[in-house]
Amino acid sequence: MPNTSILFETTKIGNIVLKNRLGVAPMTRTSAYPEGFATDQMAQYYASFAHGGFGLIIVEGTYTDELFSQCYFNQPGMATDEQAKSWEKVVEAVHKAGGAIIVQLEHAGALSQGNRFESNKLAPSAVQPEGEQLAFYGGEGAFPMPVEATKKDIENVIQGFVNAAVRAKSAGFDGVEIHGANGYLLDEFLTDYTNQRTDEYGGSLSNRVRLLVEVSSAVRQAVGENFIVGIRISQGKVNDYEHKWAGKEEEAKVIFQQLGQSGLDYIHVTEYEAWQPAFPDSSRQSLAELAKKYGNITVMANGHLEDPSKASQMVENCTADIITLGKGALANHNWPVKVKNDEPLAIFDQEKILRPNATIKDFELVD
Repeated sequence: MPNTSILFETTKIGNIVLKNRLGVAPMTRTSAYPEGFATDQMAQYYASFAHGGFGLIIVEGTYTDELFSQCYFNQPGMATDEQAKSWEKVVEAVHKAGGAIIVQLEHAGALSQGNRFESNKLAPSAVQPEGEQLAFYGGEGAFPMPVEATKKDIENVIQGFVNAAVRAKSAGFDGVEIHGANGYLLDEFLTDYTNQRTDEYGGSLSNRVRLLVEVSSAVRQAVGENFIVGIRISQGKVNDYEHKWAGKEEEAKVIFQQLGQSGLDYIHVTEYEAWQPAFPDSSRQSLAELAKKYGNITVMANGHLEDPSKASQMVENCTADIITLGKGALANHNWPVKVKNDEPLAIFDQEKILRPNATIKDFELVD
């Protein structure tokens, strides 16, 4: 039997003490009101994970402005004070159930499938995204060609993250997570084939990571020290699962060092299987381990860690401080309780939970 007790140790991020090392990863459910307001159903949904024993809940990607950031119709927003106020009931429900709560702030970039404010898609360069739009989020067919961001657009992106973070703090969230992963705008700047710019935001790796660092630093400055600020990072993307950083560990070193010095409290690394080597042909270290090695801040690991033995091993080996679950949490809102009591875990059923679309289902609202 795996020694899972390490998963139930208290730990700290920034100024917040978590009751354990277990978190729910951000997962888009497109269940907000069309205007981007959080619903009572969402409050019940997120609180169910806290009732189930998770110490940290990271809520789904939330758009930051009324320009290009919205990714999906019925995606929640943090672009207005009214949207922020709608989140207060969600925050209160999670806190009442004993969990800490962070909101992920997202700019869709070229992968936007539903934006009420803009028909064009914004990207670092006019490069058509690979793959096809996600059907369970209402998409169909190829992604359209995006427009290249101007310097003013980039300023607006940064300000959007800043304003959204300030609103999240006012709504009572314990922190924000900047979405720098999975092929969305910030990751598009980081990725060589989607970023073909020739200015200070393109070309070298230091230039490509610049926007992520600037957003992180600006958010930290705006919210102050006593508020959690993290970032999510990945190699793969929702439209390109196989992508790897061409520079391998040297690239990881630059990315994680610069992010680690930008005022962040944590780096949230997501891979298909979090424990696997990030670059199998050159190193045995996982991406989480490289983030720990070079970032010098708290690391969360995500990626098929619903097996308690794999989750606890990553913490025991000091390759991650906190484990976040996505599909494992969807299948078991009370995963921590089940593991603690040595109860069998349910297997994730995509057809049941994410079909015909990704909206929250009534059966998920049972504590």
